[in-house]
Amino acid sequence: TQVLRKSLQKGVVLSTGSFLVYEAHKLISGFAEVHASFKVEDVIEQADYLYGSGETEKLYRLLVQHKNSDDAELLWRLARSSRDLAQLGSTSAEEKKKLTYDSLEYAKKALEKNESNFAAHKWYGICLSDVGDYEGIKTKIGNAIIIKEHFQRAIELNPKDATTIHLIGIWCYSFAEMPWYQRKIAATLFATPPTSTFQEALRYFHMAEEADPNFYSKNLLFLGKTYLKLNNKKMALLWLSKAKEYPAQTEEDKQV
Repeated sequence: TQVLRKSLQKGVVLSTGSFLVYEAHKLISGFAEVHASFKVEDVIEQADYLYGSGETEKLYRLLVQHKNSDDAELLWRLARSSRDLAQLGSTSAEEKKKLTYDSLEYAKKALEKNESNFAAHKWYGICLSDVGDYEGIKTKIGNAIIIKEHFQRAIELNPKDATTIHLIGIWCYSFAEMPWYQRKIAATLFATPPTSTFQEALRYFHMAEEADPNFYSKNLLFLGKTYLKLNNKKMALLWLSKAKEYPAQTEEDKQV
């Protein structure tokens, strides 16, 4: 039940219909190809089933066949899938870099096809942040403003998406925690470098929890960490205890 709930919270559409579509397709094609006669909706259902099942490699193989699609729903899923594949421990450093840049291109194309798609904005922001790890501190800080703008746009389009609200909280926390030497570099590179406070980060983490209570172990963790930064040990203990007691379903949950 916890696994299913978590999948549903991340936007996975899991239904009897999608399972049957997935099983029928597996029997017919063995994942070798997606037939041209398949509708976009069918592919999306298969993709969401695989995502909910944690089938990262199979999902990527399914979606990459549609990299030239004009459908934003397919493209942002391909961006997410490429990123997930890049994050696997079995992926080589060279392939990880390629997948990271590919994911940004897919997210960018999704935005070009549908600027009103909240998930396209969300994953463009995530993928742009990942690319910054290869581009150096100047590009990373410069991109930070763009990343936040896309996260905010995603929330405007879907105010109930707790994950995006959490990501803005992480953005704020990261800049509030930025070491003094990085602040100095940022000040020399940009007239108005991005800044934030722990109070602002806390507001977003609480907003995420209000949108979808107990949706993510990491949000509970960062509520606790932020309260510690604000020297409120009583509230820090409350949220860190919630994080500790959170049912660990994923590797990330265990790390939290």
